[in-house]
Amino acid sequence: ATDQTFIVDVDLRSHENNLAHRTREIDRERLIVRRGQPFSITVQCSDSLPPKHHLELVLHLGKRDEVVVKVQKQRGAGDSWWFNQQEAQGEILLTLQSPADAIIGQYRLVVLLMSPNGRIVEKADEISFHVLFNPWCKDDVVYLPDERLLQEYIMNEDGVIFMDTWDYIKSIPWSYGQFEDFVMDICFEVLDNSKEALRNSKMDIESRSDPIYVSRMVTAMVNANGDRGVLIGRWRAPYLDGVAPNRWTGSVPILRQWSKSGIRAVKYGQCWVFAGVACTVLRCLGIPTRLITNFCSAHDVDGNLSLDFVVDFESREEKTDSKWNFHCWVESWMRRDDLPKGNDGWQVLDPTPQELSGGEFCCGPCPVAAIKEGNLGVKYDAPFIFAEVNADIVYWRVLPGGQRQQISVDQRNVGRNISTKSVYGNVREDVTLLYKYPEGSVEEREVYKKAKRRATLQPTESVEPAQLSLSIRHPNPMFGTDFDVIVEVKNEGGDDANVQLTVHAMAVTYNSLHQGECQKQMNNMTVSAQNAHKEVLRFRYDDYAKCVSDHHLIRVKALAEAQGNSLPVMAVADIPLSLPELHIQVLGKAFVWEQLTAFISFTNPLPVPLTGGVFTLEGAGLLSDTHIYVDGVISPGQKVSVKIAFTPMRTGVRKLLVDFDSDRLKDVKGVASVVVRKKYRNTLPVLSGRF
Repeated sequence: ATDQTFIVDVDLRSHENNLAHRTREIDRERLIVRRGQPFSITVQCSDSLPPKHHLELVLHLGKRDEVVVKVQKQRGAGDSWWFNQQEAQGEILLTLQSPADAIIGQYRLVVLLMSPNGRIVEKADEISFHVLFNPWCKDDVVYLPDERLLQEYIMNEDGVIFMDTWDYIKSIPWSYGQFEDFVMDICFEVLDNSKEALRNSKMDIESRSDPIYVSRMVTAMVNANGDRGVLIGRWRAPYLDGVAPNRWTGSVPILRQWSKSGIRAVKYGQCWVFAGVACTVLRCLGIPTRLITNFCSAHDVDGNLSLDFVVDFESREEKTDSKWNFHCWVESWMRRDDLPKGNDGWQVLDPTPQELSGGEFCCGPCPVAAIKEGNLGVKYDAPFIFAEVNADIVYWRVLPGGQRQQISVDQRNVGRNISTKSVYGNVREDVTLLYKYPEGSVEEREVYKKAKRRATLQPTESVEPAQLSLSIRHPNPMFGTDFDVIVEVKNEGGDDANVQLTVHAMAVTYNSLHQGECQKQMNNMTVSAQNAHKEVLRFRYDDYAKCVSDHHLIRVKALAEAQGNSLPVMAVADIPLSLPELHIQVLGKAFVWEQLTAFISFTNPLPVPLTGGVFTLEGAGLLSDTHIYVDGVISPGQKVSVKIAFTPMRTGVRKLLVDFDSDRLKDVKGVASVVVRKKYRNTLPVLSGRF
């Protein structure tokens, strides 16, 4: 190429294009466009185009130009890039149109000035831009025709995640931060480090036009099992060489740490952290995504659609139950042209490493519609996901002779209150009916038949109907207080019953790993006919503090057995211990690029002093994650207050998220909304006096 005498400069018009393509939040300086939608750039010229010369545009993708795309001169079929040009006042306006199935990623654009005989006279090639999926474009397979949903599932950088137990649902705030500085670059770095990309980068880049492929890669790469992924899972303390999963309040610090440390996996995640990071990456790339919590989630290991628990009230070590109090995954919205009709729309993607799928720790995309209809042959991983929301729970116990006796079957306990954040605010939207037909309906039974759910009730030796019933009543206690749990045995029969009641309380994690015994008792009693006996268990902070896990959860199991030939009855209750709240006060009005002050306060609710206190703050558009350490001891009942000054970087309704941690009290969360406005210069003359 000769010295550039004709092409003086190329202006990508990032401000205008990014605004039209709804990517201005990501970056204002670099060009970022969505596929299937035109954008215009200008070529500044020193002169008008020489006679019979013309411009050609060529696009390159990949670190080693693995994919080269020639931009057509006129509108061809819908599957090619094309451009047109207009000359005006010493510049040429080029309008480029990408196909609705263009590859997403970073493109390098080369502008060539060609002579009449096809020789390159000049070229400008230091031009780069990014292309993302376009859910606003009706020909894109991720098209979602509802602006309100797009504002939530693509544009909202703040969310809430529902957790704890199905009957005491609580939420924590989460900062997705998908438009924070350089998060988009890290998302593409995540794709670049998948096994597929490292094995065959040309094939990987060509596959990136397909959100099925991209979303599956994301679920594999968010966990570090078997690849260069982002997060390592750990479900038991200690977490001394990393960050405890409960401490995170958002995805951005995790993604930045992974990238900055030279793609070393970040310690540690659990299901909601994996799902939160996946949601950030998918929203950033332009795939509408929401985070889902399934309460009473089954982890069916052998694929028989039933969870078999052997209940052992004698030994302290119990087989790990694989019923999780809750489990989080994400759903992404896309058309499934690879599947029969009826499978478009929300797709389950689960980035938590549980089971291998095609040799990788990834799960999905699997149509929610296929789960509801029991179509388990549908790609990907439908049987595993179907069991998570539908398996039966069967309790067995081992009799003295070694044979197993079935105690009870629970067909209605798995997959309850399936939840996501509403598009109308931080409230819960229940999506259970998208996953399953109403309990007990004709359709529900049809689906079970189709899914070949095995009959779980085994014929046992002839037994009289159970004459006992058992219930566990408990308050919603605050961590740090003493409380009572009442176990009630009712005798529904006509005769008095001699009953042996065994009650076992243990600390568990949210996915049922046993952390240690809180208390255990066995009593013999006579319960007269049509009467009840109440047993009161006292839980003292001094006792349960020693064994309770970072999920602040106590599981109480009770087994009542009457003498004679009737079956024992069993009851289980999970008691979440709630945590106090942080108070956040933001002073004054918030303006972009002007310093703002916030006060954060917290009162120690425990009967013991706290040491090693630390507040962690973050907020998309407000500030990067920041730690404030509290010196010394925080006595019981003492209030501690810290002050922070920060400068908001982006306008809009923003969320400031705070986490407090200490030696004996962890994961106390707080959130405040901050409305950040533009500062308009006041041009009126200033009058004396105050307004």
